[in-house]
Amino acid sequence: MIPTAIKTVGVIGTGVIGTSWTSLFLAKGLRVIVSDPAPEAEAKLYEYLRKNSSTIPKQKITPEKYLSNLKFVKNIDPYLGEVDMIQENGPERLDFKRRLFAHLDAHTPDHVLIASSSSGLPSSQFVTECKKNPSRILIGHPFNPPHLVPLVEIVPHSGTSDEYIKTAYQFYQSLDKDPVIVKQETPGFIANRLQAAVCAEAYSLIARGVVSAEDLDKTVTSGLGLRWAFSGPIMTNVLGGGGDFGHFMDHLGPALKTWLDDMQQNQFKMDPSEKQTEALKDNVNQWVANVDLDRVERDRDAFLAGFIKARSLAE
Repeated sequence: MIPTAIKTVGVIGTGVIGTSWTSLFLAKGLRVIVSDPAPEAEAKLYEYLRKNSSTIPKQKITPEKYLSNLKFVKNIDPYLGEVDMIQENGPERLDFKRRLFAHLDAHTPDHVLIASSSSGLPSSQFVTECKKNPSRILIGHPFNPPHLVPLVEIVPHSGTSDEYIKTAYQFYQSLDKDPVIVKQETPGFIANRLQAAVCAEAYSLIARGVVSAEDLDKTVTSGLGLRWAFSGPIMTNVLGGGGDFGHFMDHLGPALKTWLDDMQQNQFKMDPSEKQTEALKDNVNQWVANVDLDRVERDRDAFLAGFIKARSLAE
């Protein structure tokens, strides 16, 4: 069955990602039915929404009506016939997702798009028990916080229908998101793999005493991050090669190989028992001991909102 226009979204799970998705969906004028069995889930959700509602760019609804389209339920089953799309944000456990998606597949109309916010588990691993219409299931992985950061990684499994990939892409675009389609399932998808690669080298440099944790972050926020936030690493290299990526690779290739060889030799080992892990922890903890992390989070969100607005104007 061809997917329909998405006007009502079911959100399952009200952790950090689920609450942020809910905030975005409401701000864009969608009806949202949220479910989470945890005892304090509803109160925490409303607290989060009131706190963050004003930070979302390009809102399509007035602050007075922001919460009017929200319905919180302990059990979403009676409402599965009302939703056009589901955004799942449950625990990152394969056994849990297999049971949940088999249940959702069996009890929703077969045209309903079902997306998981999974940050690493590919959907091919948890659609194995879905019998009704697994072709409408895919990954819709956001970058935290979803109500501000535009990126969504759409990761279909081999049986996902092109129609549902297109529907997901258009839906996230309608929320002013910037979706990308991951053409092959790969562990961690794309953004987290890039993040892991950068962090692994960052951890190595800090643990070896090459740079402090604070100055490592400053290297990114005052240099690499500023450029990559606008043009990305590939376009940055093209510009660095005078508009010729081949020239960039030919010119810096030998140096890059030397750096990569050194990185391999000094690769950080993700092992809690290693001395370098303790050195890394000590360095980071000494830095953040006197940092107001709540303020960092508030400032980050305010910066993201302002930056996204400025980038939109520039584009």
